Amino acid sequence: MHIHFIAIAGTGMGSLAGLLRARGHRVTGSDEGVYPPMSDSLAAWGIPVALGFRPENVLAERPDLVVIGNAVRAENPEARAVMEAGIPHQSFPQALFEHAMRGRRRIAVTGTHGKTTTTSMVATLLHEAGRDPSMLVGGIAQNFDGSFRDGAGPDFVVEGDEYDTAFFDKSPKFLHYRPQIAILTSIEFDHADVYRDLGHMQGEFAKLLRAMPRDGAVVAAAGSEAIEEVLRHAPCRVLRYGVESAAADFCAQNLEAGPEGTRFGIETSAPPAAPQSSGGQIRALLPAYGAYNVNNALAAVAAAQLCGVPLAQAAAALAAWRGVKRRQEVRGAARGITLVDDFAHHPTAVRETLAGLRARFPGRRLVAVFEPRSNTSRRARFEADFARALQAADFVLIQQVADGALYSAFGETPERLDAGRVAAQLETAGTPAAACADVDAIVERLAASCEPGDVVVTLSNGGFGGIWERLLQRFEAPQS
Repeated sequence: MHIHFIAIAGTGMGSLAGLLRARGHRVTGSDEGVYPPMSDSLAAWGIPVALGFRPENVLAERPDLVVIGNAVRAENPEARAVMEAGIPHQSFPQALFEHAMRGRRRIAVTGTHGKTTTTSMVATLLHEAGRDPSMLVGGIAQNFDGSFRDGAGPDFVVEGDEYDTAFFDKSPKFLHYRPQIAILTSIEFDHADVYRDLGHMQGEFAKLLRAMPRDGAVVAAAGSEAIEEVLRHAPCRVLRYGVESAAADFCAQNLEAGPEGTRFGIETSAPPAAPQSSGGQIRALLPAYGAYNVNNALAAVAAAQLCGVPLAQAAAALAAWRGVKRRQEVRGAARGITLVDDFAHHPTAVRETLAGLRARFPGRRLVAVFEPRSNTSRRARFEADFARALQAADFVLIQQVADGALYSAFGETPERLDAGRVAAQLETAGTPAAACADVDAIVERLAASCEPGDVVVTLSNGGFGGIWERLLQRFEAPQS
């Protein structure tokens, strides 16, 4: 087939394009901005990309199928040409299911936090067990040096995003994947542009669970009221996991952070679907830090066991996991200052990331630099939550939210987060903090105030103006 992607440069869209190209399809695409690393990947895969959205991209040589990304609006000239010409088209999750996932055992990793990390962990454990899985994830999985893997085995592991599907389909992406195994890491209010409140989100997760097959399984984080309210809709078996949780079927205990990562014990009640598992505690080493990453690892171990991997083998394979780019990723060090990059952009993710870095770099001064960039994080309703989360740092810089309307599907006009107010709350709580107008101001402030031994972590779900390279250059420059 000739398959054309409108807005091909997104992580999910580009990954699916690469996967379908690897399967022998002819793939083309278009986008307004194509930047590394996706631009490099698309070129390496031999996928031509037209810059800009124009009707001739789909009319000059009519493709067999057009995949339309969820960043594309109804007024997009290329999408409008597809509709008017009657060219067959699908959303990203529709195309992923129909052309890559159908016929495989589907393992969907869902939840507000930890999807990318947990997806890469599940794929790693299955790969280490020789099951040759396929995978598509919204990040760069270091074990596979990319965001997708086209395996010959029976399992397909996918990151199940709760964001909406396309302008012509406002349902969550994860509803299209029809999983036999669903992992539910967390449910907290997020994506304020497409969800009214927490209850609205829970309703969509309930739809996912109601559609589970009776012989399927849900692997869910223990201890969450929001999750428990949704789990009653599952017609299949539910396995819970958690750190030091008496309610968990898979429980992690005795966490010990060290130079290699986090060591912990796993205890399980040996669910009937995995008779080969053994009772008692099995020790594991995860090359990552923070209780939230141990929770992600427990979910991955449970899913692997449901796929037939013995518990001891799955636990041992955690040591082979190499992480995901932009999740506690060390970008470099200069003048004794370590620069870490993390994707955290929700208050809970910020809090847990800082706790993980405390365990990873004990005794060192932790400087947090936060860019409120997502539609949710730019809203004033989260100011107090971010202030509480950022208190775990020793010094905090927050970039002021740029001007411009905040999108909402509900006709509201949300108040914008004020970085100055967040900084003031932090100062009142005893954490030195300041608001900065832009990246230039942040770089100058850090260059003047950071000292050898400091750990600087940037928290953003975007490019943050290339702050990492600029900081390293300034840290390396001779001091006046």
